[in-house]
Amino acid sequence: MRLAEIASLSTRVTAASSRNAKIAMLAEVLGRLEGAEIEVGVAWLSGHLRQGRIGLGPAVVRGAWKGATVADEPTLTVLEVDETFARLEGTSGAGSAARRGALLADLLGRATREEADFLARLVLGELRQGALVGIMEEAVARAVGVPGAEVRRAAMLAGDLEAVARAALAEGPAALARYRLETFRPVHPMLAQAAEDVGAALESLGEAALEWKLDGARVQVHRAGDDVRVYTRGLNDVTDAVPEVVAAVAALPARELILDGEVVALRPDGSPHPFQTTMRRFGRRLDVEQLRGALPLTPFFFDLLRVDGRDLLDAPARERFAELRRVAPALAVPQRIIADLTEAAAFYDEAMRRGHEGIMAKALDAPYEAGRRGAGWLKVKREHTLDLVVLAVEWGSGRRTGKLSNIHLGGRDPASGEFVMLGKTFKGMTDEMLAWQTKRFQELQVSTDGWVVRVRPEQVVEVTFNDVQESSQYPAGMALRFARVKRYRDDKSAAEADTIDTVRAILAAGGSKPEA
Repeated sequence: MRLAEIASLSTRVTAASSRNAKIAMLAEVLGRLEGAEIEVGVAWLSGHLRQGRIGLGPAVVRGAWKGATVADEPTLTVLEVDETFARLEGTSGAGSAARRGALLADLLGRATREEADFLARLVLGELRQGALVGIMEEAVARAVGVPGAEVRRAAMLAGDLEAVARAALAEGPAALARYRLETFRPVHPMLAQAAEDVGAALESLGEAALEWKLDGARVQVHRAGDDVRVYTRGLNDVTDAVPEVVAAVAALPARELILDGEVVALRPDGSPHPFQTTMRRFGRRLDVEQLRGALPLTPFFFDLLRVDGRDLLDAPARERFAELRRVAPALAVPQRIIADLTEAAAFYDEAMRRGHEGIMAKALDAPYEAGRRGAGWLKVKREHTLDLVVLAVEWGSGRRTGKLSNIHLGGRDPASGEFVMLGKTFKGMTDEMLAWQTKRFQELQVSTDGWVVRVRPEQVVEVTFNDVQESSQYPAGMALRFARVKRYRDDKSAAEADTIDTVRAILAAGGSKPEA
């Protein structure tokens, strides 16, 4: 299949407002993919490369785009482009950045304008066309002619929607039956939706299991006999990096286990280190024993998916939680079954005093919905806000074409008076806000490369965020996690914006903004 068909489909899916229309368009094209094209097409149309991140940041992509002369007619094939991305992934060593840029510029130069735009946004993870995993699963199901639940379950158990799609489309619906829960084949973890507060969570769930919400590294631990392996949220095997987790699970009174939980680096007083400190245990080059001594990890498990030959995925949560506490009582996350709001609020306050992010509220009758943001799990976290200054803004794509969208956020450095970038966000913007900021930031424009509009640092914006993490990507060495626009503050001048000292204090406090 030609790349042009995928790029055109992406444009049409982006423009479609109906979920059913998106599914129908995707299913029609998926049904015409063949062999290896299936996995590539499903990955791209879900918004990511099969190769993952391949070392191409915004500056490299913009440079390649700016220097490319696009083709008049489409010639590129899906597999040809995928092979180029594989070469880009394998390019390393001295001068690799320049070689990657040259490879990308050559690829974009052989693409039409629509193809090149699609590829640039795909590489940057900005292919916001609304074809999320749920829609893609339904599209695969429609192309194969089976209920969506069958594809969802197979993808859940395989941990790989692309592989499931290829099996189903190439071999027929019967291929879906081969996917079942197995040790050492990790599944994507169940995710949570957000609740406004403790009261809203209890109103939604009624009596629920409340647990500390930990800000550690999500892990799934599999055991069969004496063999124990540890996987990350992304299903990568990190067993060698966490020997204390392996030892803890190997000591449990069971022969077969699949556990879901988090590992956290704790301070001597029992409070958690910041997320980035815990993540030091998962670097590429590690002296594991030295780090284990200096930064030991503590596992907290909150779900049990399999025990001694018995699958618990479809069992109600209360049964899974009871089995977890039977098998691993010392490793289970603190939990209370609560229906009373006063008791729930007290549990939340205790979690916050101990330095955790908040609490989880879980429905007692819900199954484990691997890979899905199920309504049976709700997270309650304290909202943190900052007043920052907009330093630049990027032109949008897809449904935001013609509007200034992704804003660059800066904090004031009190030592120099300059503004230092702390991240970007395009989240939380209404149509009215997009229209307003497109006009506003063109008025403040000082320069542009055709993609990024740099503006006078005058407009203050209030953003909400989860916490702050260390980052080498930005000059201050910090970045906001999951920033979202709350409102623009025309009542504040840039001189009144929060400083990077405030952000450093949030980072030092483990991601919680100090009380005023």
